Amino acid sequence: MTRAGLKERLQQGILFVDGAMGTQIIEAGAPAGCCNEFLCIETPDVIRTVHQSYLDAGVDSIITNTFGANRITLKRHGHENEAYQVNLSAAQLARDAAGADKYVLGGLGPCGDFLEPLGTLTADALKAAFAEQTRGLAEGGVDGFIIETMTALDEIKVAIEAIQSISDLPILVSLAYDPAGDTARTMMGVSPTQAAEQLTPLGITALGFNCGTLGMDGYVALAREYTATLEGTSVLLLAEPNAGRPQLEGDKAVYTLSPEDFAASLAKIKDMGALILGGCCGTSPAHLTAAVEAIRGR
Repeated sequence: MTRAGLKERLQQGILFVDGAMGTQIIEAGAPAGCCNEFLCIETPDVIRTVHQSYLDAGVDSIITNTFGANRITLKRHGHENEAYQVNLSAAQLARDAAGADKYVLGGLGPCGDFLEPLGTLTADALKAAFAEQTRGLAEGGVDGFIIETMTALDEIKVAIEAIQSISDLPILVSLAYDPAGDTARTMMGVSPTQAAEQLTPLGITALGFNCGTLGMDGYVALAREYTATLEGTSVLLLAEPNAGRPQLEGDKAVYTLSPEDFAASLAKIKDMGALILGGCCGTSPAHLTAAVEAIRGR
């Protein structure tokens, strides 16, 4: 079967994306503390194993191992001059694993610095870094892009502009939220309403949330808030919650939510109107298997 274009596929119903990458990379044999993105070149079999485990779980789409693969972030590991090749290799790895009938999303994460005037990073430098990343992902064969775990609207806007300067493939955008009284905000104070008002006019396909420090009830409430803010737009709701709120065991964050409980909460989020569903920190192929079975079974 040859896959339809991603936008066409999204008109056909729920699209499941994968779960956590970093913890699965470690379980697949990579050393903790290494540059996860450079493993696409250094030990591609590790990344291929993680992709395949999520595909075996029944997801419709996998995300490239490129969360920190912009040259600004890669510079911290000494790999900034290999940014294009890292992204090209990552996309080719994912494309090969996904085959003809599954989808690949090119992942772009935050650069880890602040734009002027809060920081020293210029918008032009950031756009160039994201554009370079986009070129590698596009030439590697992705079906669309997902800008993930963002907290600042200015960085998201630069990322969207950079992608659109290179490709006309669909763009999904996801912000990370923390508790803020009776609601939730990103680290930079962005509410779902602010995100929707400023980002939906920019030609994106989906908007929503991933990561953060909410519990599962908080993610369900966040989905409800996003549903209200997106009403009347053509932008779809995306949800990739963590496996609940982590618990600290020594100096390590541990996620204890079972696959069944994760699936039950993700089903509630689906009922809030989310069309693109997946997982973030603490989720595993077992969590996605349970979610796919629970939601598709219904």
